[in-house]
Amino acid sequence: MSGRGLIASVIGGMIALASSVTAAPPSITLERAVDPETGTEIRFGALRVYENRDAAAGRKIDLAVVVLPATGPDPRPDPLFVLAGGPGLGAAANYRGHLQSPFRRDRDIVLVSQRGTRGSANLECVVPGDDDDLQSYLDPLFDPDVFRACLETLETKADLRMYSTPIAMDDLDDVRAALGYEQINLWGGSYGTRAALVYLRRHGAHARTAILNGVAPIAFTNPLFHARSAQRAVELVFEECAADPECHDVFPMLPQEFEAVLARLADRDALVTVTHPATGVREQVALSRKAFESGLRFIMYLNSREVPLLIHQAFLGDHAPFAQRAIERARSLRGAVSFGMLLCVTCAEDVDRIDPAAIARATDGTYIGPERVLRQKELCSFWPRSLLPANYGEPVRSTVPVLLLSGTLDPVTPPRWGEEAARHLPNARHLVVPGAHGVGGPCLTRISLAFLEQGSVDDLDTSCVEDVTLGRFRLPPR
Repeated sequence: MSGRGLIASVIGGMIALASSVTAAPPSITLERAVDPETGTEIRFGALRVYENRDAAAGRKIDLAVVVLPATGPDPRPDPLFVLAGGPGLGAAANYRGHLQSPFRRDRDIVLVSQRGTRGSANLECVVPGDDDDLQSYLDPLFDPDVFRACLETLETKADLRMYSTPIAMDDLDDVRAALGYEQINLWGGSYGTRAALVYLRRHGAHARTAILNGVAPIAFTNPLFHARSAQRAVELVFEECAADPECHDVFPMLPQEFEAVLARLADRDALVTVTHPATGVREQVALSRKAFESGLRFIMYLNSREVPLLIHQAFLGDHAPFAQRAIERARSLRGAVSFGMLLCVTCAEDVDRIDPAAIARATDGTYIGPERVLRQKELCSFWPRSLLPANYGEPVRSTVPVLLLSGTLDPVTPPRWGEEAARHLPNARHLVVPGAHGVGGPCLTRISLAFLEQGSVDDLDTSCVEDVTLGRFRLPPR
């Protein structure tokens, strides 16, 4: 069986297993499997919970759970729970990325697909993006007509008020209890950092430590700050290129070229031929200014070192390399995110807290502008509101030891948000590292492992951060 086939069987098997779950106290039966490609053991199951936890009656939903047992001879009693980003990504469905994690040596790794994501009462909306129509990956993502139709379907099978982060973190604590762990360590990336902070607020007594990578605290009202953060990131790339003799020699007018590309695409779409990522067939697509804006932002999530070259090529009239990258990024994201769940979270937890008067201040002078915020506010005008505690908008305060990680060039959760979260966490350490969204590498792995081992940020050796570099800019072939 292929890796993809095993994922499908794991998620499918969870539903059947849920019948063995008792209501109180929470319990779960895990089945064992061996990953065919790595020979690594996994354990999988599902915890059945009430959709309406307060009522403790009515519809029940199954939460997909995957446990990757520790591989070392002396496993610690406190596992690492991984909280996925998005919002809308399902952690359990992406278990393969953790099979050979160094964090698994001493601890179980536990992946729970949050309610509303793949494997856990998926609130899927079919957004533009289809391999049969490559152009669709460049089409606008947040189409009101698409989401109105999706809402009509989802409301027949789910109470969309019940998919907030606080409710999901109560689910997570049920999983902890069902698996028999007294304390857990949390690792959250992007939106997963928000989820981890909410867990600290609601169930901090059961949290030993937390690692937050690409920090999105409560004050981060998604997507108000996206445009400014993306602008900051691209301007920093321009500055770094200007300070790099090799890059500056090849791209001496990069900011001006960027503005020229934007102006030309605003006037007329660029028709380009790209290679289909799945079939290898060459196809023609149209690259609009909006597709360029969105594509650049998502390319910057991973790789800023090729951005000067992509912009320069577009300036010279060759938009194909940029369009190819933009399609590849959209293809990897659009099929993985449960966008109904994204709206359930962001409409109530973020968009409702955005002051309309703040939109212009937050987006003026940016290459993206206000459209993403306005479009998401439009969707939220008809989307049901998740139920939230009265104190939800307050900063999370906790004495649990927390390691916060930020990338210098992060285009969505820049270091300011790690600083904001750390202000309310007296036992926290915030590291700013050369990188983009979700920093990693051997240095941060060593630091994170040491933090987990000692359970404190005190005397944590972080000196290797000084040696982390982003590498050379990608240049045209000579």
